[in-house]
Amino acid sequence: MKISQAFSFEAAHRLPNVPQTHRCHRMHGHSYRIEVVLNGPVDPDSGFVIDFFDIEEAFGPLLRTLDHHCLNEVPGLENPTAENIAIWIWDRTKPRLSQLSSVKVYETIDCWAEYDGTDH
Repeated sequence: MKISQAFSFEAAHRLPNVPQTHRCHRMHGHSYRIEVVLNGPVDPDSGFVIDFFDIEEAFGPLLRTLDHHCLNEVPGLENPTAENIAIWIWDRTKPRLSQLSSVKVYETIDCWAEYDGTDH
């Protein structure tokens, strides 16, 4: 069984490793949407793979680290592309949620990166 929970946050960033003529080289902001996907068996007693409140509790500290911050100033996110944000979230969420199977980071409703822990 797969389950997913979405979170959103507002943040600013710039991409330091693109040419200066690239529009994302300048500081700008996004309304990010994060989806954490977990998979595992349904517990016969609770009926859950994991309680959504437990996901919220595990992810909450990371969300507070990102929300309304400049992502370039968050340690480990000096080059905060959607791909790097997904990896950063995975690395900090997997130890808290062992059933984590992927992280999706939406920069816009049309653009997203998904990471499943396999390579980066």
